[in-house]
Amino acid sequence: MTQSHDKILIIDFGSQVTQLIARRVREEGVYSEVVPFQKAAEALREMKPKGVILSGGPESVTMETSPRAPQEVFDCDVPVFGICYGQQTMAAQLGGEVESGHHSEFGRAEIEILTESPLYQGVWHVGKKYPVWMSHGDRVTKLPEGFEPLASSPNAPFAIVADEGRKFYAVQFHPEVVHTPQGELLIRNFVRDIAGCRGDWTMKAFREEAIERIRAQVGNGKVICGLSGGVDSAVAAVLIHEAIGDQLTCVFVDHGLLRASEAEQVVTLFRDHYNIPLVHVQAQDLFIGALEGVSDPEVKRKTIGKLFIDVFDEEAKKIGGADFLAQGTLYPDVIESVSFTGGPSVTIKSHHNVGGLPERMKMKLVEPLRELFKDEVRVLGRELGLPEAFVGRHPFPGPGLAIRVPGEITREKLEILRKADAIYLEEIRKAGLYDKIWQAFAVLLPVKTVGVMGDARTYDHVCALRAVTSIDGMTADFFPFDMTFLGNVATRIINEVKGINRVTYDITSKPPGTIEWE
Repeated sequence: MTQSHDKILIIDFGSQVTQLIARRVREEGVYSEVVPFQKAAEALREMKPKGVILSGGPESVTMETSPRAPQEVFDCDVPVFGICYGQQTMAAQLGGEVESGHHSEFGRAEIEILTESPLYQGVWHVGKKYPVWMSHGDRVTKLPEGFEPLASSPNAPFAIVADEGRKFYAVQFHPEVVHTPQGELLIRNFVRDIAGCRGDWTMKAFREEAIERIRAQVGNGKVICGLSGGVDSAVAAVLIHEAIGDQLTCVFVDHGLLRASEAEQVVTLFRDHYNIPLVHVQAQDLFIGALEGVSDPEVKRKTIGKLFIDVFDEEAKKIGGADFLAQGTLYPDVIESVSFTGGPSVTIKSHHNVGGLPERMKMKLVEPLRELFKDEVRVLGRELGLPEAFVGRHPFPGPGLAIRVPGEITREKLEILRKADAIYLEEIRKAGLYDKIWQAFAVLLPVKTVGVMGDARTYDHVCALRAVTSIDGMTADFFPFDMTFLGNVATRIINEVKGINRVTYDITSKPPGTIEWE
């Protein structure tokens, strides 16, 4: 955790969009951290934040077992901003009343501003109506002492409330989502004006502080860094090398599940461009052999994760032992790997070692990017001087093509997919679309179809193409290719890749709270 900057603590009650609150705060140059409500009191003491935000959540405040904010939040003399469930628990804990059974609201609504407030100063005006995004079944029916209504809607008479004296603010809607136009400006006003945060959390500052933290953690120890071929591990490796030099050895495991030319690009970058010690492990037979007959995607992930650890452990012994294992864990990995409220997110990132390494390993984890979102890692990569062609690369998951071949993996399927994927990306680059897309890849579906090619009937695989737009990887939407482009790509794949006779485009989105794109 960064110590020299103003901070905002976000207490999570299980909302699917809590991470978006953190993004909005960081967009203002203010460090924010999401903490489950069970650990909020401890985090409050350690962080000493200048403000606290209470997130939304799926529970009902009217239930005795529903989560609550620690009383210290309201007693520590810092501004507090409650959002949706955060508003309801704030009201209930401070002497107001919340009731169930009223008309629920899920979607667009319109609120009317009743009076002036610093929360929306310069954004919304008295007597005007504004669209917001509601998502609630309960609502506040009686305000605690000291609170006044600031805005209302037909189904939420206390759409915005405040105790201006204590700088407690609360809204029934979600200002953090794009469906509330200008909602991010309310968060800005709270963070910068009401809480008084300076907004000096920059990548330059993060780089300098991260280097000092790495040196303090590692001391004279040896570190091995697992390179996956993606941006995250590459940025982590360059940052660590800047901190400790030749105490770092990078280990690039070629597991046979990489994209076309992926291995050559990684080796060239680290050996030629940065001159960082690199061990290139040829482990194709080991990984593909272990995955033989495996079709369950979760078993694939866990198998690959275990083999990575085995390889890293073996390579550490070859260099005389290592004290630390470095990896490119990001903040979304942490958020999606920890179930704050017992939900499904506990299994989303099973191929990461977010929770720690196996006991049999004698190494400790170094995760210098653990506080960053994906787009922030790209900014850090540029700050470190990584080539733009590498920093701007689309995300590529650790399990590689293994999870893009649903069902059983074979070398033949991997080679078919690798060729189709390369054609797809080549056409995207030729069209000048690569940097407009957050992630694009091909998937070899576990079905075959009958087709006619020339004068012969075929029975071959179906290839699905996916492309999504995103900023931080926490939410995404499909990229709207025109049909001419898709037709050209499909024609090339069918003509040039033996084993595929049909191509389809996957038009799906990733709403907040769903599993990652892989």
